[in-house]
Amino acid sequence: MAKKVFVLLGHPDTDSMCCQFADSYARGAMEVGCEVRRLNLGDMQFDPILHKGYRVIQPLEPDLVKFQENVRWCDHFVIVYPSWWSTMPALLKGLFDRAWLPGFAYKFMPSGIAWHKLLSGRTSTVFVTSDSRPILARFLFGDNVNEIRDGILWFAGITTKIKKCGPMKKITQENRSKWIRKFEDYGRRMV
Repeated sequence: MAKKVFVLLGHPDTDSMCCQFADSYARGAMEVGCEVRRLNLGDMQFDPILHKGYRVIQPLEPDLVKFQENVRWCDHFVIVYPSWWSTMPALLKGLFDRAWLPGFAYKFMPSGIAWHKLLSGRTSTVFVTSDSRPILARFLFGDNVNEIRDGILWFAGITTKIKKCGPMKKITQENRSKWIRKFEDYGRRMV
């Protein structure tokens, strides 16, 4: 049975290296027979702001419903985004703020202390690009993936691998091509 892979471009700009990497990953996964769904954050139409927090759940726009459907559908969830100011782009955070809801990603038990992880059984790979070397960013700024790895994906039951990619600043065409081939290979191996 073919694996179901959902690839989300978490960069708002579809004319970016992150987009090329997401496309390459999807291409590699399809080459080995995976069923792939692809979504670009920058093409989605939704209000990223929680106007009343989680006290009042805003009605979901169609693109948020589609995002949730893709997450429920997949076996493996791939996210590719750039590190901006040591975190994800604000629009990507807004996507999770709006769509990662009680009843979809988790459900608190009556005690309010423990919760059910409603997306258990899935795996994820998060690719984070950076203009600096990942080891340098880690040394200077600490763990900049805790929010997505633990606070979002683990909280919902998704087992996650993180791949930090860099440096991307002033990258040559030759190195860009190497990264594209590397992402195709990641897709083939379901990394």
